[in-house]
Amino acid sequence: MENTFVELTGFNKLTVVKQLLPELKSNEVLTRMSKVGLCGTDLGMVYKGKLIDSPLTYPSGVGHEASGVVAKVGKDVTHLKPGDRVVMEPGNPCLACDMCYNSKYNVCDKATFHKDVVIYPGMLGKYYINKANFTYKLPDNVTDEEGAMMEPLAVAVHACRRAEIKFGCSVLITGAGPIGLLCLVAAKAMGATKIIVTDIKANRLVLAKKLGASNTLVVDSQGSQAKEDAKKVREELGLAPDITFECSGTTSGMTLALYATIPRGVVMVVGLLPAEITLPLGGALINELDIRGVYRFVDSFPLAIEMVAKGLVDINPLITHRFKFEEFQKAFDMFHTGQDGAIKCMISAPTS
Repeated sequence: MENTFVELTGFNKLTVVKQLLPELKSNEVLTRMSKVGLCGTDLGMVYKGKLIDSPLTYPSGVGHEASGVVAKVGKDVTHLKPGDRVVMEPGNPCLACDMCYNSKYNVCDKATFHKDVVIYPGMLGKYYINKANFTYKLPDNVTDEEGAMMEPLAVAVHACRRAEIKFGCSVLITGAGPIGLLCLVAAKAMGATKIIVTDIKANRLVLAKKLGASNTLVVDSQGSQAKEDAKKVREELGLAPDITFECSGTTSGMTLALYATIPRGVVMVVGLLPAEITLPLGGALINELDIRGVYRFVDSFPLAIEMVAKGLVDINPLITHRFKFEEFQKAFDMFHTGQDGAIKCMISAPTS
């Protein structure tokens, strides 16, 4: 059986290739893809030649947010069957190290999609093979597009769990991109009652308000006004936020988070920050801020699926643009430039 997929062959060089599928192992699932969402990680790979801060080796696969229909299962797979609609958790850990044994498989250093190791082929194609225990069945009332949003929603769920969101807590979210907006809906569903979202672009904050933000604030893009912006955040909320989710991946966003968060509060680093940055950590030390990193997710897909299935979160407004498989280059370029207010670009898998 032949697979058709998009391959990254060099810096900003995407091409369609055809390749015979390998033999399915006993614990694997072959999925016929339905919808694939683009992610900021994909943009970094294509337009910067990096996976996080590590240089890519070519060829590389692209696409890791997707839904599909099971085409075939390995002989040891019992919880799935052909015809089941599913989502795939990308990046298979070794399941044999101390991290994996202690439910920290997202930081397993032998996992694919960790640091400089990328999944190949990616999910932007006709078929994808994944481990069965990281493949999840979708309820009938969850659409294919919603299914393709489960991966980034799982990131938000994991961030909220690590932040220990409690009912009634106040939250600041810096950055109103896809991950920031998903942290918004996840935090709200998990009990946060006052949520302010900041961004340098006013148009993105319109969507944040629609998704349930209590307040929004346009902030300085360079971070030179971070103290003043932090004061505005506290004034808008009526108090300092208990928890901040830094989702912009910028020095200015992280600086604002450190200035705004309540003493002994929690700062979640969700956005991918540069490898080396300068931050005002003196105040964070005095205020005993708890700074926690977030890398992907752990056991978060089931809850993400349940939240959508039960109507606890509405993620559809984030999907702003849709493309045919043949239009993948247009989708990447639009998402990269933010043209026409693009938030989440969704690509249909090839039909033949």
